Amino acid sequence: MPQLVYPFLSFFLCLALTPVVRALARRRGWLANPSADRWHERPTALLGGIAIFTAMAVPLVLLSDFPLDFLFAPAAISHGRDAATGAALLFGAGAMFLWGLVDDFVHIKPYTKLLGQILAASAIAFFGYRLQWVESLTADTLLTILWMVGITNALNLLDNMDGLCAGVGAIAALLLSVLLRDAFPLASLYALLLAGAALAFLVYNFRPASIFMGDSGSLTIGFSLAFLSVVYSHFAAPAHSLHAIAVPLLVLMVPIFDTTLVTIIRTLSGRKASVGGKDHTSHRLVLIGLSQTKAVLLLYAATAVFGVAGLFVHRTDAFTSPTVIAPVGMAVVLMGIYLAQLRVYPEKEFSALRDKAFSQVLWDLTYKRQLLLVLFDFLLVSFSYYLSYRLRFSGEVFVRYFPIFLRSLPAVIVCKYVAFFLTGLYRGMWGQVSAPDLWGYVKSTMLGTLLSVVVVTFVYRFEDFSKGIFLIDWLLLTGLIAASRGSFRLFSDAVKRGALSGDRVVLFGAGRGGEVFLREVLNNPGLGIKPLGFVDDDPLKAGKKLQGFPILGTSRDLPGLVEKMGVQGIVVTFANPGPGVADLLRGLSRESGVFVKRFSVRLADLEEGGKRGLDRA
Repeated sequence: MPQLVYPFLSFFLCLALTPVVRALARRRGWLANPSADRWHERPTALLGGIAIFTAMAVPLVLLSDFPLDFLFAPAAISHGRDAATGAALLFGAGAMFLWGLVDDFVHIKPYTKLLGQILAASAIAFFGYRLQWVESLTADTLLTILWMVGITNALNLLDNMDGLCAGVGAIAALLLSVLLRDAFPLASLYALLLAGAALAFLVYNFRPASIFMGDSGSLTIGFSLAFLSVVYSHFAAPAHSLHAIAVPLLVLMVPIFDTTLVTIIRTLSGRKASVGGKDHTSHRLVLIGLSQTKAVLLLYAATAVFGVAGLFVHRTDAFTSPTVIAPVGMAVVLMGIYLAQLRVYPEKEFSALRDKAFSQVLWDLTYKRQLLLVLFDFLLVSFSYYLSYRLRFSGEVFVRYFPIFLRSLPAVIVCKYVAFFLTGLYRGMWGQVSAPDLWGYVKSTMLGTLLSVVVVTFVYRFEDFSKGIFLIDWLLLTGLIAASRGSFRLFSDAVKRGALSGDRVVLFGAGRGGEVFLREVLNNPGLGIKPLGFVDDDPLKAGKKLQGFPILGTSRDLPGLVEKMGVQGIVVTFANPGPGVADLLRGLSRESGVFVKRFSVRLADLEEGGKRGLDRA
């Protein structure tokens, strides 16, 4: 039988077995019921992991021809990697499946579950598989066990929204199959077996899910991906190389990111990391306004993008790889900062650590945050200078200039930081970037470049340096600084827009007043207004957008918009509506019951404001 038939066998087996398992689970009452720390809203069948493991294990047994003595031989891969790898995958995934199945039924303690994972991961190390990240055999063996346990748990934690774990697992398995194809074809096929089973299960698990995989499924997928990534580092990447470390991290970045974010935030918030909650990456994406389906699809896309970056690193040399690794790393750091700012826990719970020894660190990271910018700029400055060399020189020429880059990098970093502090770069406020701030970034980076040229000229007499390097570096760094700062405002606005709720209103007037009022609505959720868009009698504005909200038409379109969009109110945002506009709006209010209000900005005496406040109270 052709080998490529086996992944299809895995797919169709899972496709056929999942409805059977679902029917059995419903009949026996093996259901996941909604609870405060779970995202689903209705009782859902469990134990989908039975179908996933069976669909992967049956083709694996048929495909692999291995004697049982491989399970008891130290460094078994030295006796035959094909048979040993199949045996190790079947043994490890089977152990995790059974351990997860027990947990699905009796809910074993977290430390007991962890013990089983350590034992299974230790068996993989016993077989002789290692990450080969460091030269020390002892350290590398410990790293391998930690990696196996960590990734297994990461996929287990990622199973927090319909279709998320199965979809991310399938994409990661497909990527690992491509990475292993040349160096280890049979292991590549094993990855396809996992992808086939996960994709078939996704048919029933995507929103709205009719069955969940449970721990028996998520632990199986997590352990299999962890093992296949170790196989990649062991067989397909040079030992102790950047590829061996970076590629597995990139392919599995989404579950790694989610687990890291959840663990850090829960720890700093006084919660146990092992206790479930609605604070995962997917939940935070919903919090900023995405639907559940869009949040899951976005994480699918992120997995694919990170995986493609991993493929690029796999196929390039160590000098070129940082041009992808550095931007991905900075993007992950920024996303972590963005999502960590969202308040998921109640204030009293979030503040639980302020009386403890490291509470000041939490306070600084949350509210003073310039420290993070200083550290992040270290990455930006280093990457910009490195990329300048990569763009200016290529191939053997870059290799010849690389020592010059390393020798001058510390001086350039110091010069850039001096310029940033002299020009007040760190006195700006996060989320409030404006045009004057952008001009300030240009001045800061320009001064930093000039200082770098002066220092390089004084210290190194500008020997073996290129003027073009510093011009490219200035352009790149200016763009990176502006993009990183601007992204904070974009994210802040996205969060505010996603959180808007209240009366559905149309804003009459897409001018300066409309823009000011819209900013007030975004910054003051207490107004209880959810803008749907604008109307404006200037025909040139029709079809355009203001601050991301559409201009829906003119005043003549208001009656139709009220009926079509369920408008509850109209807010006039310009100072002096004429008699015709006022009569139109009064008539529309009488006929449809919508409220009509006018927005204005005015100054009032302190006494008048205080009296008004007392009257309202």
